[in-house]
Amino acid sequence: MSLSRRRLLQHALLAVSAVSLFISANARADDLVVSAAASLTNAFKAVSDAFEQQHPGTKVLLNFGASDVLMQQIAKGAPADVFASADQKAMDKAAAEKVIVPATRKDFAANSLVLIVPSDSHFAPASLNELTAASVKRVAYGDPASVPVGRYTEGALKATGAWDAVSAKGVLAANVRQSLDYVSRGEVDAGFVFGTDAAVMPDRVKVALTVPTQAPITYPIAQVEGSKHAADAQAFIAFVLSPEGQAVLGKYGFKPAH
Repeated sequence: MSLSRRRLLQHALLAVSAVSLFISANARADDLVVSAAASLTNAFKAVSDAFEQQHPGTKVLLNFGASDVLMQQIAKGAPADVFASADQKAMDKAAAEKVIVPATRKDFAANSLVLIVPSDSHFAPASLNELTAASVKRVAYGDPASVPVGRYTEGALKATGAWDAVSAKGVLAANVRQSLDYVSRGEVDAGFVFGTDAAVMPDRVKVALTVPTQAPITYPIAQVEGSKHAADAQAFIAFVLSPEGQAVLGKYGFKPAH
């Protein structure tokens, strides 16, 4: 394991404990805790606002992060009622750990993988193989070991034969929004994020390529096993899947899952 990956893992494990304490300290007994992938940050804030308007007695507490880290938090006992992941593998892990109710698992959104560069960059690659050029020094992407966007990135680069060369200059991010931040600040030459993340900073980054992925990028959601607010959790999932919930997600660039 590389030093950078070891540090990311250590930070992730510390985050598990810290967030567990934070949620425990801030969640009221009647709060609905939704742990969701970092790429859902803006969209789920809007979804939660709309849900609360329809359910005035329910307060939603949102917890965002890398999907695998969120799953670890839940497995280690952090309060959560709903889990929304940015890929199927993280939800599969949650199912294997028996921390979700399998019958409630539904796909609710789809996304795309894009390569972004700083808005003032002159780098305009026509293919992923151009990332192997000596002039490209640093490329940001989520750690494939714990971040869905990183797994999609690894798969796409391996499919083109560029993985070894690009990973050698890779700057690993703890979640997709950190990768976005690296690019927006010009700390890297390029980075991989989801299409919806690129849309968050249109004045700071620009999309250089839309990247084909080996599998469709779909987001699953499920009720957490042992939730003390099962009815509210199921109502939230139903709202996300409803035409109104889907319309809110659409405003933030998400596509229907089917």
